[in-house]
Amino acid sequence: MLLGLAIRDVVLIDRLDLSFRPGLCVLTGETGAGKSILLDALGLALGVRAESGLVRRGAEQATVSAEFALPAKHPVRALLKEAGLTVEDDTLVLRRIVGTDGRSRAFVADQPASVTLLRQVGEALVEIEGQFAQRGLLDAATHREALDAYGVPEADTRKLAEAWQAWRSAVAAHEAVAQRLKSAQAEEEFLRHAMKELEALDPKAGEETSLAEERALMQNRERLTEALESALAELAGERGGERALQAALRQVERVKDKAGGRLEAAAAALERASVETHDAIAGLEAQARALGGDAAGLEQIEERLFALRALARKHNVTVDGLAGLRAEIAAKLGALEDGGDAVETLRRAAAAARDAYLGVADMISAARRRAAAGLDQAVMKELKPLKLEKARFATVLTALGEDEWGPHGRERVHFEVATNPGVPAGPLAKVASGGELSRFMLALKVVLARTSPVPTLVFDEVDSGIGGAVAAAVGDRLHRLGQELQVLVVTHSPQVAARGAHHWRVEKSQAAQKTSTRVEELSADARREEIARMLSGASITAEARAAAASLMAGARA
Repeated sequence: MLLGLAIRDVVLIDRLDLSFRPGLCVLTGETGAGKSILLDALGLALGVRAESGLVRRGAEQATVSAEFALPAKHPVRALLKEAGLTVEDDTLVLRRIVGTDGRSRAFVADQPASVTLLRQVGEALVEIEGQFAQRGLLDAATHREALDAYGVPEADTRKLAEAWQAWRSAVAAHEAVAQRLKSAQAEEEFLRHAMKELEALDPKAGEETSLAEERALMQNRERLTEALESALAELAGERGGERALQAALRQVERVKDKAGGRLEAAAAALERASVETHDAIAGLEAQARALGGDAAGLEQIEERLFALRALARKHNVTVDGLAGLRAEIAAKLGALEDGGDAVETLRRAAAAARDAYLGVADMISAARRRAAAGLDQAVMKELKPLKLEKARFATVLTALGEDEWGPHGRERVHFEVATNPGVPAGPLAKVASGGELSRFMLALKVVLARTSPVPTLVFDEVDSGIGGAVAAAVGDRLHRLGQELQVLVVTHSPQVAARGAHHWRVEKSQAAQKTSTRVEELSADARREEIARMLSGASITAEARAAAASLMAGARA
């Protein structure tokens, strides 16, 4: 619900702060007073296109802020969360700033936002109906949602969307496996040849690294062998370290009992050194024997290493990726040998999912036909008092081709009207004139009020070209709408104004080279005077005041 509207420097308005309340709120005033400026200002806050002409002459920028009540479960909260904005309060402020160059900035909950997001939030909070409206029920894209809200259980539409998703997932799974099988069949000969090569070579993970290390070792074989032989000569030769250590140990052992324990540590150290030297000699001898093998080993290592690298280049993978490639090819060949059993199983699953979707879609279609009949009847009942008794309203369900089926079913929904007998029916916005269109929208809104997701409705010139009993009927329906939703109506009709729960008068004032628009909320007495003015014109008579009082009394009855 709209709580307040703050306007700064918009056309003829320099500064204006308005507070709104629930129910039917009427705005009246003489032609040219600036009522349309208020709607233009509200539109700015809701994300409509900005124009530099809206900035008041002499001002640098125009600013409009609109404050809304925002219940905890309102859909706007999810929309804002998806956009990365959070609103902790139970109110939400939308703000728009427009410069003299026509450029604008948008803010949602005092956080910078795109105009697109501002417009999306605005459409969820306010619906403007009138001759030049482009959104709301004039947009055929909203008609299916409106019909479902009117007469199709939400649980059923949710079940339909789930069935659609299950079907599409099953189709995707079937197509993926079928495509893999088709690809495998097309390259079967290549796959079998590649598998034969891989099995013959039998690559192992990490093998390239180990082979490269062995190759480097073999390439340095002569230098390594020479170094090992020299080291062994130093340790194990006639005058080598091992003999020297053993000789020294024997000398110490011979006299250590005469040293009073002072040579025990030295003897132990010599013994350890002798043992470790022996181990070192054994290790060097083992490596020398390994290096002393067949020189053809280097050739074998290089042959396998180069073969692995060549096969990896052929398949555009790393050497370590050859083992994974082998498993992948084996899986493709396995799918071929499977004979398509998996594909057939998935095909049957997709067909079953399609049947399940069709079952739910048929149920939804039947529910929509019943809801359409009820909606048409309810709207037609509202048209006669609105001087549209010759008009015809119809909810049209058009079957879609299978390529157009979706999570919302198998039919397109749109509303059509024919304003006179014998005239072909067509879309609301193209068939109805300005005044007729507003009354059609009013009838629709009265019928759909309880299901409307938008809490605030704005009607502009809904009383255009009517008076008397028809204007009274319009006022009655706006009053009924105001009991369900917040309704703002700009009106020239005293019958409509008399039904308002709250009343504002828009006036234009002129002073020394300055023209401005101001808005005043009216008391009961001031309302009577304003309605009397609407009845009689500039000169308010006693009869007009009496008639105004009568209208207001009748509205309260």
